[in-house]
Amino acid sequence: MAGQSWDASYRNGPAPWDIGGPQPAVERLVAAGGFTGAVLDVGCGTGENTLLIAAQGLPVLGVDIAETALETARSKAAERGIEAEFATADALHLERSGRRFDTVLDSGLFHALDTGERVEYVRSVAAVTEPGATLYVLCFSDTGPEPGPHPVRLDELVAAFTPNAGWRIESIETERIGTRFHEHGAPGRLATMTRVPADAS
Repeated sequence: MAGQSWDASYRNGPAPWDIGGPQPAVERLVAAGGFTGAVLDVGCGTGENTLLIAAQGLPVLGVDIAETALETARSKAAERGIEAEFATADALHLERSGRRFDTVLDSGLFHALDTGERVEYVRSVAAVTEPGATLYVLCFSDTGPEPGPHPVRLDELVAAFTPNAGWRIESIETERIGTRFHEHGAPGRLATMTRVPADAS
């Protein structure tokens, strides 16, 4: 989670995952009214998903560890006249924000974490949500041709988000994730989770 290496992905040109617009899966979630209340976009990059959600009139905080990406996101918000907040934050320590959110979006962050980081990340997101909150995780899948880097197996996804960790999985759907190197998107999964008390079974 070192910020310098992630920042370089943006300084040296468009990052591989920066497609110049929101992810199609996120567009569908927005169209279906999937975001409510205060929204957190974890690993927001240059802010396309954040801005799409904010344009619906919702208060949205986009966080990332790459300051170059955040500067770009703030410029986009100003140019488009959209109210959205962007801040530097470590996804493994979101509790440092001192805030709570009703909906959380993770578009392409979870699959970039190693096994130990995933445990910390799941705890971190739970720390900024209350029971009843919704979490969306859009990640690369190991199923299908031309997978993206660090694809996540279904059992890995299920094992990470358990009631003991504060989450109940509502659905896991097959998706495509846009990248600059996949003409029709890379194989992915969209998981929808509900925050539950950590001692739920």
